[in-house]
Amino acid sequence: MTTMTRTLAGVLCATLGIGALNAVAVAQPLTADRAVEIALQHNSQIVTSAADVLDARSGVYGAASGMLPRVSASLARSGSRTENQLLRAGEVRFVGGQLVAGPGTIDVESYSTSPTISGSWAILDLSAITSLGSARQGVKAANFRRTATRHDVALETRRRFYDVVKAIHLSNVASGALRVARDDERRVRALFEVGSVSKSDLLKAQVRTAQSEFDSLSSSQNVTVTRVNLAQQIGLAEAEIGAVDTVLTAELQTYDEAALLEEASRNRPDLRAAEAELKAANGAVTSARLARLPYVTVNGDVTFNPRSTQSATITGLDTLGAPSIVSTGSVSESDREWRGSVALNLDIFDGFAKDSRNASARARQIRVKDARDALRRNLASEVHATLLSYQEAIERDRVARRAVESAEENLNLTQQKYNVGSATILELIDAEVQLQRARSDAVSALAAMRVAEAFIERVRGTGN
Repeated sequence: MTTMTRTLAGVLCATLGIGALNAVAVAQPLTADRAVEIALQHNSQIVTSAADVLDARSGVYGAASGMLPRVSASLARSGSRTENQLLRAGEVRFVGGQLVAGPGTIDVESYSTSPTISGSWAILDLSAITSLGSARQGVKAANFRRTATRHDVALETRRRFYDVVKAIHLSNVASGALRVARDDERRVRALFEVGSVSKSDLLKAQVRTAQSEFDSLSSSQNVTVTRVNLAQQIGLAEAEIGAVDTVLTAELQTYDEAALLEEASRNRPDLRAAEAELKAANGAVTSARLARLPYVTVNGDVTFNPRSTQSATITGLDTLGAPSIVSTGSVSESDREWRGSVALNLDIFDGFAKDSRNASARARQIRVKDARDALRRNLASEVHATLLSYQEAIERDRVARRAVESAEENLNLTQQKYNVGSATILELIDAEVQLQRARSDAVSALAAMRVAEAFIERVRGTGN
């Protein structure tokens, strides 16, 4: 085998290996953590929160523009022409670099070129300085809100993911119940044919089979519905989700309510966003009030190599009274022209613009303060309610486990009684139905525990 052949073979093997790894990666079932990761990239709320941060940064740039210097450059070329300007008798004018006496008329044409750099700077504007600080707090608030949005999206994604897992498990339970109902109907029909059970027993078995078929269809439809809801949450098409990891386990956790409340007060991004938003609102109110004070500005400009030309045609009478036409012109040039000024400005009346700004800032301050106070006021009850929900989910899981154990034991006992003829087929069917219901309740309780755990992580401020 030549070197080229070995190289091509190596490249082919590497390509096939990478393709196989990608195929394995694609074939991996979707887990809750992976669903959250995808949602944090594609969910519309995440995109909107990122845009809100960018919008807040634009506010910083706008506020900074009120206190930073402004520099502009221009190149101006101007021209003018005056025709048949009347010069009366005894009137003397300076035209084209010389004195001209009337009577007569003047045609004047002038041009100028002015390359200029100009600048202005509000060196002392307390309102602009305060506004910049308010805008910076607004950026902090936007960043905290984006983090809070990420936590909310993660929580909702986990909730919808476990809805899918629960729906799949319940669908499996319903399918098992349908198989059992059909088997029972066949047994009841066989017993009816030999006269061991009545027609009523057969009809009851048929009704149970029909109900099981209905439950199976509903549960299968619910799987599709929950998958669609999950796909919408993570920003993918339902067909792109693929298989879902249906392993449903949960470990009991112990939480200290006081420690959880303290952690939530310190880490919750929505609370920190509310605090930063309130600081921004307070700064906006202060800035609006300071806008009534005087402010100092500095202005200046420099023109490089300014040049102007002027030409004139004078039509009149010479000293002997004969008609005369005289053409003259002038050129003005210099290296630079400097101009500057320092001004103390006070807006005496601006059409109530400052009053409008102040009222708007106050309204924002009131709303933000109320929202912050509501979050603080409701935090303890939210933590308490979340822990109660978790404890309820734990108790439901314990009860469901005991119910499954009891239902399994009851089915075994009923099966043994039925085998020796001390229990009827209907009692055996009822025991099987009770077991299926207990298993359904166990699945729902376990899924509720996982969702409650996600709620606790979101409440404590670590919901990703």
